[in-house]
This record gives sequence, C-alpha cells and structure tokens, in this order.
Amino acid sequence: MAIQIQQAVAVGKYLVEQRLKGRKKFPLVLMLEPLFRCNLACSGCGKIQHPKEVLKQNLTPQECFAAVEECGAPVVSIPGGEPLLHPQIDEIVAGLVDRKKFIYLCTNGILLEKSLHKFQPSPYLTFSVHLDGLKEQHDKCVDRDGVFDIAINAIRTAKAKGFRVTTNTTVFEGTDPKEMQEFFDFLAGLNVDGMMVSPGYSYEKAPDQENFLKRERTKALFREILAPFKAGKKNWNFNHNPLFLDFLMGEKDYDCTPWGSPSYSVLGWQKPCYLLDEGHYKTFQELIESTDWSQYGPKSGNPKCADCMVHCGYEPTAAMDSMEPANMVRSLGSVFGMAR
Repeated sequence: MAIQIQQAVAVGKYLVEQRLKGRKKFPLVLMLEPLFRCNLACSGCGKIQHPKEVLKQNLTPQECFAAVEECGAPVVSIPGGEPLLHPQIDEIVAGLVDRKKFIYLCTNGILLEKSLHKFQPSPYLTFSVHLDGLKEQHDKCVDRDGVFDIAINAIRTAKAKGFRVTTNTTVFEGTDPKEMQEFFDFLAGLNVDGMMVSPGYSYEKAPDQENFLKRERTKALFREILAPFKAGKKNWNFNHNPLFLDFLMGEKDYDCTPWGSPSYSVLGWQKPCYLLDEGHYKTFQELIESTDWSQYGPKSGNPKCADCMVHCGYEPTAAMDSMEPANMVRSLGSVFGMAR
C-alpha cells in the first residue's frame, strides 16, 4: 500500500482536530531543511545556489526538534541539499521517531546504502529517493552518469533490510509520457512503498529555466501520463491523495494553501513557502500571522505562482477536500492501493 494505515489514521485525526478547533491555516507537512549542501548540482534545483557561508551551515538536532514541536505538523519531510550529508542526521531522525512524527527523508540515493546502518526500520521512517526517470533520463537530469544505478541498488538494499522506501519524481517539459509510464512500471517491479510525482517549479536561481512546465501543459501532460492508471489498466502505487492526482490532470480546480507545508531551514521560517524565498521569520507564529497570504497562489495574480502545481502547495488543499463526505471513500482507497 502507498499511504500506510497508521499515517492515514494519524493525519485524519489531526485534520478533524483542526476543523473542530476552527483553524483555517495550519501545517500538515513540515519541510525541514537541516542543510542546503548537496553532492549533486542538478540544473533544475534552486536550493544549492545559496552563498558558500550558508551552504556550510547545519541545523542542530535541538533546532530541528524545536521547529517540529513549534509547528506541530504530523508529517515531517527532510529535504535539502542532501540530508545524509548532515553529520547528525541519525540523531535528528531518531528524535523525530521518538516524537512519533512520520518522516520522509529525501535523498538522491548516493549515500543511502552506506548510511543505512545509522537507522532502524520504523513505520515512522520512509526514505524518499529522488528519481526523475529511467537511467538515461535521470542521469541527464542530475548531470552525472551512474547515479541512477547507485540509487536503484540502494533502494533494493534498503527494502531488503526492512525499510520503507518511496520515490519522488519531478516532471519537466519534454518528458515523454510513454517513457514515464515505463518508469512507473519499473518502480512497481522494485516493490517500492509508493511513488510521488510533481511538476517542476521554476526556481528563480535554477540554472535551467527552459524546461519548467506551464499550467495548461502540466494538465495535458499528466492526463497523458496517468491515462492507463485512470482507465484501470495500471495499478501504480502512488503516495498521494488521489484528489491531488485529479488536480494535476485538470479535473480539480484547487487554490494553493502554502501554510500547509511550511519550510524551516538554517535561515529560519521561509516566507511564504518552500518554493518562494521572500524572506524569513524567527518563529512559525510570525510566519502565519505576518504573511499576507492573499498575495500568493494562482488566484492572487502573482506571476510567480501562476504555473505552480507542486505537491507542497496543493496536496494540503487536497487533504482538506478529502474530508468532505463525497470524497472520503475515494481518499481512503489510496491507503489500500485503490487511488483511482
């Protein structure tokens, strides 16, 4: 199954609690960035373009724990940079597991196999391995030969040792739908615990600005990619709320809820979201109360938001929509691999 039952129950309970409290702006997934350093220099990434003095910094485990407790989100995604470069990443993960947070440690896979001894399999820990396609496509995206093979070997080893492993795929302009379908078939053969997929966001500092998708092109491309899944011909195991997949295909019209996936890093709480960098706050409360949220999302008219359909902005919206009675049964189906 993709979204495990334990996580689904915890998140569902959390959403009900927020609704009963009357809270309209609350976090669902904390994007915790303990460092920006990476051992790759992908052309579509805007995170490794920080100044050298920033790239040298790490969050301490205590700073990570404080941010998690301040935020209160039930799910913690640990991107980067490359989190496995952090000298205390095992201590950070162990502390979050103790706090019963559902952790997705995002990695390019290069250091994963060598690092597995630092961790213990747990229903609270998932390694999310970034893969942008089959070997030729992925190695092209990360601008280094051999990375795909290293990542695949790491996935197989991690699975053999009892760890949960999902994949995270960014779709860019020029993606061949049939090749992406073959890639999903390949991942199904690896028995991964779920696949995440999202259109790329045009980070201002990313070296490659030519291959990011526009909104209507995103919908058309995902309709083509997911057509066999939608028709019941494929039972791909997506680690998504099915309503988010509907959104990607243009079957749902959602607005962004950027507070649903707040970002905390060595610079503080990033305004307004993981993708846009317009300053930082010292506290989560400041982020929520001081940000003019009406200035963001496609309906705001902000050109930086016009073509964004990334999961960190819209999956929280889909999660709230899943609480509507008409959507509950279908959303629960995603727990049992019946997302379509």
